[in-house]
Amino acid sequence: MIELGLVDGSLIDELMELTAQSLGHLEIQEHFNIIKEIGRGKYGKVLLVTHRFRGTPMALKVMPKASTKLQGFLREYCISLHLSCHPCIVGLFGIAFQSNEHYCFAQELVIGRDLFAVIQPKVGIPESSVKRCVLQIASALEFIHSHGLVHRDVKPENILLLDNHCCQVKLADFGLAQKRGTLIRFITGTLPYMAPELCTVALMEGQKEVTAPPLSVEPSLDTWAFGVVIFCILTGYFPWERCMDSDDFYQEFADWCRMEERPNTEEDMPPLWKRFTPEAMEMFGKLLALDAGKRCTVGEVRAYVEKDWLKKVYAIGQQQTAENEKVSASGNNHGHGEVDT
Repeated sequence: MIELGLVDGSLIDELMELTAQSLGHLEIQEHFNIIKEIGRGKYGKVLLVTHRFRGTPMALKVMPKASTKLQGFLREYCISLHLSCHPCIVGLFGIAFQSNEHYCFAQELVIGRDLFAVIQPKVGIPESSVKRCVLQIASALEFIHSHGLVHRDVKPENILLLDNHCCQVKLADFGLAQKRGTLIRFITGTLPYMAPELCTVALMEGQKEVTAPPLSVEPSLDTWAFGVVIFCILTGYFPWERCMDSDDFYQEFADWCRMEERPNTEEDMPPLWKRFTPEAMEMFGKLLALDAGKRCTVGEVRAYVEKDWLKKVYAIGQQQTAENEKVSASGNNHGHGEVDT
């Protein structure tokens, strides 16, 4: 029997080849009215546009040819297109083209903010909203993994909200997505969402080569990032800066994970984790297992959504702080908040 993921991997390759052969050449302003820029990153920018002839509003992702390899553009577009039928993944219009200076493709326009923008630093967002978000992102990631693919960039900035209460969210940005089993020889820098095994192939500042063997891209990388995202949106903190022994916050959590019988009493918890119930810590222990092979699947969070994640005293404190912040901020416009360490 041929595994579904292998079939999907071959299909992505075929889609990339066909898209490369049919990639049209046109200038953006000939076919689209540019309304405004709605996003920007290392990849390029996202423009709010309307189609000149149909009037359809779209989000146009625009990537400079000078810093974007054609294969990278084709992979992101074809993976995004292949997965866009899922209700919790940003949709695509099937429009991809190149201009003299850019590669472009058109996405569904999601009117709203990203998840990072609604996290109150050192407070987080209400547990009920967190759970609604978690269930939808788990569904999206399960769908991605079932197709033999790994997102590799699960973070609040890539989770788009259609409302402020996480009733409907969509996972976006497949710029780092890869087929399962792809070998990574090195990455540059580290982020709090990167799993420990991914940090072993990270080129640190001033380092020219990585001595660790190549790393196979697996769904467990997304599982780890998913666990970190849940921590961040519940607390308004990052749990650590990077998953390395030199990071004291990570080391405290790793020491707790390595205990044969993990203590659930508050005084024995790592300091940043004392607010969580034993059930939540059990969930985190599975999502953030140090051994990638022992990590649970993202769908296993469903077994915990009916249980409390924050201890009552912390949940009440979170609610009171959020209400105070709302009162003090009334009448002001805010951009992205910071999630502090």
